[in-house]
Amino acid sequence: MLLITMVAIVVDIPERIDRFINEPVTWKEIIFDYYLNFMPWINAILWPLFALISVIFFTSRMAKQTEFVAMLSAGISYYRLLLPYIAGACFIALIHWYGNNNIVPKSTRIKAEFENKYIYKSNKKIDSDNVQFLLDENTIAYIRYYRKRDTSALDFRLENYEGQELKKYLVAKKLEFKEYPNTWTISDYYIREIRGNREILDVRKGEKMDTVLNLVPKDFVRYKNQREMMLSSEMRELIDYERSKGISTANNLVVELQRRNADPVSIIILTIIGFAIASRKSREGAGFHMAMGVGVGALFVVASRFAIAFSNTVSIDPVVGVWLPNIIFGLISVYMVVKAQQ
Repeated sequence: MLLITMVAIVVDIPERIDRFINEPVTWKEIIFDYYLNFMPWINAILWPLFALISVIFFTSRMAKQTEFVAMLSAGISYYRLLLPYIAGACFIALIHWYGNNNIVPKSTRIKAEFENKYIYKSNKKIDSDNVQFLLDENTIAYIRYYRKRDTSALDFRLENYEGQELKKYLVAKKLEFKEYPNTWTISDYYIREIRGNREILDVRKGEKMDTVLNLVPKDFVRYKNQREMMLSSEMRELIDYERSKGISTANNLVVELQRRNADPVSIIILTIIGFAIASRKSREGAGFHMAMGVGVGALFVVASRFAIAFSNTVSIDPVVGVWLPNIIFGLISVYMVVKAQQ
């Protein structure tokens, strides 16, 4: 962990040095806000690979000294030898799960705020064109264009439904945020109400009206790294909130939440795979075992990234997509243990 963390920092510094020089950032912010919080973030990503490499180093050395041959000859079951590995992996996975959901997001939030301010200023995104919100189960709001500079919107439409039937809608030229928590001013509007075969039209051209909407300016603001900045409890609340508004980014939050829960399980799976690979004595020694282990680990990481990418694009269910690599490699780990030299 220490070695790879140091390598990661050394690699990261040249990529950031121009920003550190050109932006009004202090050394204290660079060290304590960025790099001190960069370390938990990079470790959280690489813990499954750390577990795999550690298992292979340790187990390969035992195999080289024919300790497995001695234990198996003494009548100890191969699966019994695997139990301490699984126990250790479960302990590490539990720490990783807690850190992923509670500790790492807190430090990552500080790191992400630093990045949004000095490095990746484009991370902040405003939903400004053709925005639609589900204000409640019967009300939909549509805005053609939102302006952040004065928190106003042009061409506003508010539709009220009963079941699937449109009963009433309001159309306004302009919508302006007036005061917190959620008071807005509607300008130059008309209201059309549908009552069976009759329609009532109320035109208020040039007039203004204050109203309360289940909508606030922050609903239009997005950060590309917003998911990394949230605790899992906050993420669950935001998922429920955005789903109630009909915002599609809730799917991306579900993907991140499931990833935090799936990564610790991958520690257990990669530990079993590492044991199955390294417990077999080989003439090539630890180098052969390490090469195989790194290859399997790299394949696992690539599969996980692809699964997350597909889940984010709504190609597959986010829960299935994130957990699919664990399921596949879990089956592979069982097969490797069953077929291992015993």
